[in-house]
Amino acid sequence: MTDSETFIEAVREDNQTELSRLGSSKSLYADTGGDIDTEPVLRATADAEHAAWQTFEAWADSEEDEAARDAFDTTAAEERAHYETVIDYLDVEDYEPGEIPDLHEYLRGLESTVERVGAFIGRILASKRSKEQVVGYFVGDADPQTAGVFREFGAELDDQLERAGELLEDVCDSADDDERAQRAATGAIEAAYDEYVANLEAMGANPKPVC
Repeated sequence: MTDSETFIEAVREDNQTELSRLGSSKSLYADTGGDIDTEPVLRATADAEHAAWQTFEAWADSEEDEAARDAFDTTAAEERAHYETVIDYLDVEDYEPGEIPDLHEYLRGLESTVERVGAFIGRILASKRSKEQVVGYFVGDADPQTAGVFREFGAELDDQLERAGELLEDVCDSADDDERAQRAATGAIEAAYDEYVANLEAMGANPKPVC
């Protein structure tokens, strides 16, 4: 039986560099196209939350495993609530989300339950890093109320990670399952990281030094 804590720690260790850079101050620079201001930060966050809502809703709709379906459905509802909260802060009508992040393009291409659960964990680990930078932005902007809202988003990611770990132990029945799940987790992190690198390089910035 898979031990979820060991699995998650292994994914963190294997992707230490990528996760560290996704949690650097350059993360917001990459996500906002270099325009680190309140509205671009909120728009980038809204796009990410909308993509997550749509991804997990689609997974729930197509998932045959009951426990996985329930977990994805719960997560979709959380991400929808996050999206609606960010839209309230943006105070715009008929918001049109931007392009789907590469991370979610990757997730939406997965069909097996084992791979989805592994990638679910990878997505959470990557998202926790970017959420920390959003919280840091609003703390630095002397807006503790908004920072607190995004801190709550981060706390829900902790809940999602616990949910994903329990699901992993439920769906992984063999060493082969473990390997597939771990490859998918790494694939999710790599998709987020590769887009981060591409965005920075397009602006002439060096993605490698950690800030």
